[in-house]
Amino acid sequence: MDYETLLVKTINYESPGEIPMRCGILPAVWKKYPEEIREIVDEFPLFFGDWYKNYDYDRQLPASYHTGAFKDEWGCEWTNIEEGMESIVTGHPVPTRADIRALQIPPNRDGRIPHGFMWLRLLDLRGFEEAMFDFAEECVELQMLIDKVVEHTLIQVDVALKNAGRVMYFGDDLGMQESLAISPAKWRKYLKPAFAKIYAPVRAAGKLIYMHTDGHIHEIIPDLFECGVNMVNPQIRANGLDNLARVCKGRYPMMLDLDRQLFPFTNPEGCRAHVRECVETLSLPSGGLGLNIEIGPDVPPENIRALLQTAEEYRKM
Repeated sequence: MDYETLLVKTINYESPGEIPMRCGILPAVWKKYPEEIREIVDEFPLFFGDWYKNYDYDRQLPASYHTGAFKDEWGCEWTNIEEGMESIVTGHPVPTRADIRALQIPPNRDGRIPHGFMWLRLLDLRGFEEAMFDFAEECVELQMLIDKVVEHTLIQVDVALKNAGRVMYFGDDLGMQESLAISPAKWRKYLKPAFAKIYAPVRAAGKLIYMHTDGHIHEIIPDLFECGVNMVNPQIRANGLDNLARVCKGRYPMMLDLDRQLFPFTNPEGCRAHVRECVETLSLPSGGLGLNIEIGPDVPPENIRALLQTAEEYRKM
């Protein structure tokens, strides 16, 4: 079956017969050893979409992965010092609460919903410290800013729905390494209603919602599903395998992000053991589990092969 059908069956616990798997290779990896990566892509087609077959680093590299600086539609300044890696926001255009009141939503109506469309957007606009003061003091401007970001995102969702498949993909890194940046209670007070508003028209249109979110988020995974999420993409290192099994197994479908913080510092056998442990702990014949493997430039090719070989061996349920 095609990948989207497999994913839908997995989300719906319809006994898909195999585990959906994907591997993402950062552009910096192609830059570092393009010939070896090309061989791996050809060797393991199960993990790569068709576009990888003709991947051209120079032609297809997103602008934000080039060195330099640029501003996005909100006026956030992004800076990159490492070619092939993603930029980060270093210039925050809404430094004061008065600026929140004056902020106008961007005019673009192109249906683009970038990674970091809600929570990270708040941090990008205000800067981390100012945003933390806003949440700590619960100033009225905080809700104003949230409402403006939701308003623009809903416009973009309405446009994106016109060309959406059965699954719509969203990404917003909600957690830090060992916790949320704000308490779960404040997340539920301020962010949960925002995500629920954004996801409501997607669910009303009959689409399934896949949400990527890095960091420690296992306390709010049930809340994300109450907001409308159908499959979550959590990191194993920040959440812990035991926590993900306790919270999600048999309840909340997940595309598990294998431990990219492990890959550079182990050997092929360590990679194989990691894949085996995850599948044996989390998989069910009824479905609910997918595997995502992200490869950075610090992962040696022999480890990449070990990960993909073992995942391919374990894909049948």
